[in-house]
Amino acid sequence: MRTAVRTGVHAGVLLAVTGVVAWVTGTPFVFPSLGPTAYLLASQRTRNRGRLARVVAGHVVGVVAGLVAYRGLADGVVVTADLAPRSPALAAVVASGVLALAVTSVAMLALDTVHPPACATTLIVSLGLLPTLREGLFIVVAVLVLVAAHVATTRVTARAILHERESGSASDG
Repeated sequence: MRTAVRTGVHAGVLLAVTGVVAWVTGTPFVFPSLGPTAYLLASQRTRNRGRLARVVAGHVVGVVAGLVAYRGLADGVVVTADLAPRSPALAAVVASGVLALAVTSVAMLALDTVHPPACATTLIVSLGLLPTLREGLFIVVAVLVLVAAHVATTRVTARAILHERESGSASDG
């Protein structure tokens, strides 16, 4: 139970950091794929630079694939708009999402940047929810902020646990 609570608190803290940035700046620093990313970071508790780089790179791949698919197939269409069934606009945005997901999957495997939440990022972009280059950059910066908050949080937590163990050993002997 202790691990579950730590994981939940850690994930919540990570998303709170990007949430504060969103609240202060009015920018899209909170979006659906950050939740699974925060959870994976919190549950794996890694500070391994290679793994953390894959998290960021996976989202970069998702943003790029999403932007290319959206610009090429559905520019100006948003999946949440009132789109008629069987309409060309709906077909375009659906095709954009399908293409972006396929390209993201191939690219993440080819580049060794597999991070499943990045598949949600590519859909967020390719379906027109955050479809501009500026918003794509915000996504990447938000992921960088999340990873930086994770590194800082795990350092503080590791020090606290070490201190707790050392205090326990000192009182035992």
